[in-house]
This record gives sequence, structure tokens and C-alpha cells, in this order.
Amino acid sequence: MSRATVRLRYLARRAAKLRPGNLVEFARQAQKVSKAPLPVLIADMLWCSVKYDMGFRDYAVWDIRLLTAKERKTWMTHPKSFRITRMYNTAEGRAKLEDKRRFAREYADLLGRETVDVRDVDDATLADFLARHPKVLAKPLDGQGGGGITLHENVTDVAAFREEVTSAGQTIVDEFIVQHPEMSALYPDSVNTVRMITFLDQRGPEPGGSVRLLAAVLRIGNGDVIDNFASGGMFTMLDDDGVALYPGVDKRSNVYRDHPVTGTPIVGFRVPMYDRVLEITEQLARRTPEAPYVGWDLAITPNGPVVIEGNHNSSVFQPKPSASGVRTGLLPVYQAAVGF
Repeated sequence: MSRATVRLRYLARRAAKLRPGNLVEFARQAQKVSKAPLPVLIADMLWCSVKYDMGFRDYAVWDIRLLTAKERKTWMTHPKSFRITRMYNTAEGRAKLEDKRRFAREYADLLGRETVDVRDVDDATLADFLARHPKVLAKPLDGQGGGGITLHENVTDVAAFREEVTSAGQTIVDEFIVQHPEMSALYPDSVNTVRMITFLDQRGPEPGGSVRLLAAVLRIGNGDVIDNFASGGMFTMLDDDGVALYPGVDKRSNVYRDHPVTGTPIVGFRVPMYDRVLEITEQLARRTPEAPYVGWDLAITPNGPVVIEGNHNSSVFQPKPSASGVRTGLLPVYQAAVGF
């Protein structure tokens, strides 16, 4: 499928789903850094949507109102990310990553946890699993981005548990990961992860291609059992050594230099065992040539990093200008690696 066709189809879907309420919501969010009237912000947001292929949330979260035209051109956007996904990630690659039962089988050596599909086990086997793991997460088979995940503790009625998760569309049950104490110090009520966004450049000179790291992100929970941005979590960017560069930012553009619950400083936080994070990330990327463009979520346990999932439609993460002082985005990094 050509780039022009992908873009036209995407724009058509966006236009069909356009809701005035969204425009107003994100314009009000943009007012946290701009004194411009709502009509001006909405007009600018619509202009950027067409001119820079930019989502409304992109405009608000990355303080686009503050930037010059030259600076705006440097920002990677979710529509552009969607196009990369459609252009490079095959149906087989997407299936390999989306199907959690298949993912658990194909990446078993990097999971670092026990997982079962309730459709594959009887009540006795499930009861034994729940007895070994008093804290578990129930997930939908093909969920992405942390949606539909619930925490269960000390389950005693196995039949009722099976009925509950099955009726909720959750067939995968994972042992809850015990994270590294330093990661827990950030926020103990969720597993805080790193999102490593990679592109496997199969044109590269290395056998099997070259793995390009597009962005390294620290994601931190805040009020939920998962750390996803959509669930109230926050993110910050990491440097080459796994050190957090900027304050955390959530989807409502709140900025946190320290975690509001634990008081742990975010700026300067060092992800433990980051060298092993990089090693496992490269292994994952090379093992998935059917989907060259992936956002890998890894947790850090006391024994080392483990993979949570691979997102074939990875979100985009960049420094927020008002929180970081950085006024240019990662589009040049993506262009250099992907070639679009």
C-alpha cells in the first residue's frame, strides 16, 4: 500500500470520527501553556492536523502552540506512526504480537513470569496456578496498550474467577511481576516499565538488518495498577545510559518533577540494569522481522529485565517543551531510521 493511500485512508477515518468535544478538550489543555482564546487554539489545531499530519492530543501534549513553524516540522506524530505501522508491519507480525497466547509461547524465554490461558487449563490446574501466584493480572487475548487489564489477589473460588474473567473477555492470566526495588520506589502499586521503540532496518549491513532505537521511555504509574499514559500514568525520556532526562508528564499535561505519591525524584532516576534492557530489546527486534516497527514494554525485576508485550502500533513519546526546554521533536530520528 502506497504512503499516499495510507495517509488518505487515515485522514478519512479521522474526519469521520471528528468530535467537536475533543477539539475543545485539547484546546483547553493547550491553554495551560498558552493564553490564546479557544477559537484561535482550535483553528491552529485544525491547521496543524493538515499541515503537519498531527493528532489533537499531539498538539496539546507537546505544547505545539508554543513552537515556531520550523520547530513544528520536527515533531513525530501519531498519524505518522500509524503510517509506518501500516507500511512496514505485516499482518503476520501484528498477529504475532497481538495474540497474547502466541506471544507467551514465542517469547517464553524472555517473559520472566508464568502465564496461562484459562481456555487451556481445567479448574485443578488453574487452582494450582492461583495458589502459586496469589497476585495475578487478567488480560484480554488480543488487548493492546494496557486496556482491559484487571488485578486479582488471593483468589479462592476458582470457578467464579474463571466465569468473571471469561465474561470480561479476559482469557490470559499472568503471574504479577515483582519489580526491582528501585523501580518500586518510583511507584509501588503498578509495574513501572520502559518503552523501547525500535525499527529493524533490513537494508542495513548487519546479518538480519540493523536495529535502530528510536526512543527510550520510562513509564510510571500514578493511581492505577498499570503505568499506561491512557490510565493516568506518566512518562519521561531516557538518555543513552537509562537516566531520566525530564520531569514526568501525564495525558492532561500535568508535570511532575517528583512522584506525587512517593515523592521520589523523577529527573535523574536511573533505570537499573539498563545495559541488559538494551540487549533484550535488540533480541526482541531481531526475533520479529515480520514487524520491523515495534514499541517493546519491559519490566525490571530483581533478576533482570523481562518483556511485557510488543506494540506493533506504538504510541509516540517525545520531550514536552514546557517541561524539558526542548523545542524540537524526534521526527528526524525516525526519518533517518525508517527513511520516510
